[in-house]
Amino acid sequence: MHKKFFSIITVVLNKKNNLVETIESLRRQTFKNFEYIVIDGGSTDGTLDIIKKNLDIITYYKSEKDFGIYDAINKGLTHSNGEYIGILNSGDKYTSNGLKIINEYLTNKNFDFIFGSVMKKILRHGYRKYRIYWNFDFYSSHSSGFFIKKEAQSKLGNYNLKYKISSDYDLFYRMIVINNMVGTSTKKNELIGIWKTGESYSSTWKFIEHLQEEIQIRVDNKQNLCVVFFVYFIHYFKNLRKIENKNKISFFFKKFKEILENR
Repeated sequence: MHKKFFSIITVVLNKKNNLVETIESLRRQTFKNFEYIVIDGGSTDGTLDIIKKNLDIITYYKSEKDFGIYDAINKGLTHSNGEYIGILNSGDKYTSNGLKIINEYLTNKNFDFIFGSVMKKILRHGYRKYRIYWNFDFYSSHSSGFFIKKEAQSKLGNYNLKYKISSDYDLFYRMIVINNMVGTSTKKNELIGIWKTGESYSSTWKFIEHLQEEIQIRVDNKQNLCVVFFVYFIHYFKNLRKIENKNKISFFFKKFKEILENR
């Protein structure tokens, strides 16, 4: 069988209507050289029926309970055979020329990964490598915007299940800082994906939970602790209104101590 250029992975749990939107966006692609993998976490709302009705476009699917979104993605990675892998969560969509644009960037180019422009609440675009050292806002989007070479993914390994919210950030840190992989981004006006506003998995977690895990990722990947503390300090006090604990100063030190103890 001819190897496909893209492996597109969708993970879903009880979101049958969202899945229909995602599948339709793949049907509208002008670039057709892709395989499509759907990993369902054991839905009970009819999602499996939607999957079975679309087996003409779905190359492989699995429906069973898992340990969360990143475990489901890892299952999809196991069955991916394309040259590049894209993650498209249920409800998110590609624009009709999305895969065509990405293919044009990657064909005959030695890029390990690419970030496409994505419409979230606002248009997110670009890849700013230098910002990863002190910020979390250095890329457009994981779902519907990120594509990685199969060889690069194999070198990095799976998404780390220690992290429940931001394992994609851990992958990016290892990809960019630890392994110095080479990437690029599409132009601002080259819209690749549309993110389903307000329904992301990460939006169900509190700000402090996001911050603590993302700082934990930095510590676990052995970023200089002085830099880590500075990053934590800046983002914590910049977002004080989002911290629910009344004694915000002692809470700051308590949470940072927990991070160090969890190495």
